[in-house]
Amino acid sequence: MKFDWADNWPVFFEAFWQTLYIVGVALGVGGVVGLVLGIILYTSRRGGLLANSFVFNFLNVLVNFVRPIPFVIFLTAIGPMTIAITGSRIGTEAFIVPAATMCAFATSRIVEQNLVALDPGMIEAARSMGASPLRIIFTVIIPEALAPLILGYTFIFVAVMDMSALAGMVGGGGLGNFALVYGYQRFDWPVTYITVLVIVVMVQAVQFLGNYLARRVLRR
Repeated sequence: MKFDWADNWPVFFEAFWQTLYIVGVALGVGGVVGLVLGIILYTSRRGGLLANSFVFNFLNVLVNFVRPIPFVIFLTAIGPMTIAITGSRIGTEAFIVPAATMCAFATSRIVEQNLVALDPGMIEAARSMGASPLRIIFTVIIPEALAPLILGYTFIFVAVMDMSALAGMVGGGGLGNFALVYGYQRFDWPVTYITVLVIVVMVQAVQFLGNYLARRVLRR
């Protein structure tokens, strides 16, 4: 049975808003946690602002352990944690837990890599002037790395969009599930193509915005 667009637009828009909700919350929570973890990784490494080998090695191993896990496996592997947080393994909120967790670990590595590229001389100059570590982080490190961080978060947005396509596995809905159920499984290719086009437009819009903001920051 083909998808009747005239009568079923609400189904498509519900899937669209579910995707925005999943990506927005997962990127918001995971992005903030990932930023904190990335800063800790950067400052706790040898020669860092707050060098601490135990903290760095622990977080480094943890990030390296989680990041290579395929998301479809990670989604099921942290089921007990999902249940503890949301009370269920089924639904949109239940999907956001693993999506935000994976987003946090992926973001932490991107943040760390961007911060490592900073000129250490700027940090040493701030330290020599008596600035506290927290002040250096917020007034030197983050502002100087802001442009590449914006581009990094743009990349993470695309990754979270990819993850959102699996939301249907746990009853989370979204455009990926819509394309699968109403397009692929019913051999209704126009539904699949329209959904793909909407996703591509969303990604391109965010990519354009990220590039624009990064250029504005670099021109300051």
